[in-house]
Parts: sequence; C-alpha cells; structure tokens
Amino acid sequence: MDGRIVDRAWVHEAIARIEADITRSADTHLIRLELPACPGIDLYLKDESTHPSGSLKHRLARSLFLYGLCNGWIGPKTTIVEASSGSTAVSEAYFAKLLGLPFVAVMPRSTSQEKVAQIEFQGGRCHFVDHPAEVYETSRRLAAEAGGHYMDQFTFAERATDWRGNNNIAESIFAQMRLEPAPVPRWIVCGAGTGGTSATIGRYIRYRRLPTKLCVVDPERSVFHRYFADRSVAVLDGPGSCIEGIGRPRVEPSFIPEIVDRMIAVSDAASIAAMRVLSERLGRRCGGSTGTNLWGCAVLISEMVQVGETGSIVTLLCDPGERYLASCFDDGWLRAKSLDIAADRERLERFFVEGRLAPVQGAL
Repeated sequence: MDGRIVDRAWVHEAIARIEADITRSADTHLIRLELPACPGIDLYLKDESTHPSGSLKHRLARSLFLYGLCNGWIGPKTTIVEASSGSTAVSEAYFAKLLGLPFVAVMPRSTSQEKVAQIEFQGGRCHFVDHPAEVYETSRRLAAEAGGHYMDQFTFAERATDWRGNNNIAESIFAQMRLEPAPVPRWIVCGAGTGGTSATIGRYIRYRRLPTKLCVVDPERSVFHRYFADRSVAVLDGPGSCIEGIGRPRVEPSFIPEIVDRMIAVSDAASIAAMRVLSERLGRRCGGSTGTNLWGCAVLISEMVQVGETGSIVTLLCDPGERYLASCFDDGWLRAKSLDIAADRERLERFFVEGRLAPVQGAL
C-alpha cells in the first residue's frame, strides 16, 4: 500500500464477506485409518482437502486476508501478490475473487499445471520465475510496482492465525478427538512450508497444557530439519524437493523450531510411495505432502509398537491428488526425475500388514 487510509466501511464489508464464507463452511472431517496390525494405536487424518479452495492453505489464506484487512494493508483496489508454489496461491486467489481484488501468484516454473489452472480459474494471474529463491524479491517488486500488497506468507503465517483458539486447526483437532478412545493424541504430525501450521499447533498444545508432542516431517532436500539440528544451517544449496508445499531452501521467519518436539526427514520417493498407498486405501487421490505426513506417522507408530505404547496420532490430509496427475501420479514423470518408489512402497505396504516399518536394506 502507498500509505493512504483504507476506507473503513469497505474493510467492514470485506471482513463480513469472509466471515460469511466461514459460516457457510462446515469443519473438515477427521478420518480414522484402519491399523489392524497395531492394536491400541489409532491413526487419524484431518481432511483439509475439502475446504472450498481445496487444501490446508485455505485456513492460512483466510487468516492472511483478515490480518491484512485489519492492519489497513488491503483496500478496495489493492493488488494482492503472493510467493507460492501453488496451494496457498489457489486459496488466496479464492479470497481475492471473493473480495473483487486482482491477484498475482509468483511461483517456480516447475509448479504443477493443475495448480496453475486452478489459480487462473479463480481469476488470478501467475508470474513464473526460474529459481525458487527468486520468488521473494520478485513478489516485493511486483507489489511495489502495482501499489499493491505482498502477502508474504513466509513471514506472517505464524502471527496471522490466532493460536489460542478461534477455530484454528489445532482447536478443531482436539474438539473432534473428544469422543475417541484416546482423545489426547500422543503425536500430531505435520509438514512445514511456511511453518505457520506447526507454529499454531505447537503453541496451542502448550497453551492448553497438553502432553501431546509435535512432529514435523520434512523433505530430505529441505533446510528445516537441518536447522532444527544445527541453528547455524539456515540456507540449503542444490536442487530442492519435488514435494510441493513443504520444505524450503531457506529457513522461513514463520518456522519456530523451539516448539517442535521432533523432526523426521523423508525422501521424495518415500513421500510419493506413501501418497499412492494411502490413495488406494482411501479410494481417492491425495497429494505428496500428505504422503510425507503418512511416512512420518509410520515411523512413529513403528516405534510405539516396538516399545508397547498405545494411543492416537493425528496428521493432515493436505490437498487432493488431482493436482498432481501430471507429476507424482505419472510414472513417466517419476522416471524423468530418476525416482524409484518400488522399495518404499513395499516397505509401507508391509507396515500396514506387520505394524512395523522395515529398515532400508543395507542400512546399519
């Protein structure tokens, strides 16, 4: 914004439109995944793919718009610009359309065509960059040139959502678990793209004085798990992960490692194997970051079985697999990426039969 005072009446109307949209939406379902080989252990997936814009990022986009409106950053003619690999941009395009605002998504050229099409369907425009690290400065420049507002999900995700409650994802999970056999989960498992979801969940757990632990799963070619182990490692060079929406080449401002109890690094091959196995078990496709979540859950459940622990684990079904038909669900695409998922697929299928995630053959 250029410093002008935003029309208060328009802001009130914009917030009312978003609140009405919330009221029209039911909460997302909590799916119980059968684990016959793991008696006493229950696994749940919170299905965030059923939001109107189709992913977990619907919650973040809504919070970012409300944050921008209440801070006086968004007015009736503000161009909204965001750096996003896809799902956040889809969700922000949805809310920009709801408010009649122009929207520009800055993203790597490798972003799936399905996500690009969904952004454009919502009336947004896509601006592509050749390297993922370019999205930040390009977004700032485009917003400045348009006299608009750079949403900057990577900075504001952890503060835009009210982590104490107000129907955030953590409050929703614990409310839905209330009547389950183990209503207070041993673990909640999620990935980190901005770090906003893990910040919300971790803070809520502490605020409510709950014994639940937070595990963040992270692509092997991401910096977050390295930073968690060594605070001096804040940037990662080289090729990034092909799992969209999670994992970053730099530590984002919204990632707060102090409230994370454990991190598990997951290979791209394992994430894709898991997304395919889970899709078959659910009877519908789910995305790659959901596969990463499931793999982390399998690691934790295997450890619980080994020491005789019981209880519940909750993770997230982040978005639908239809966004990845030309990538993670395409065998030709896997071959082009030199990704062989056969061994990891077999390990996960055996996990559902035996309750144990077998170690990689040849590993010490």
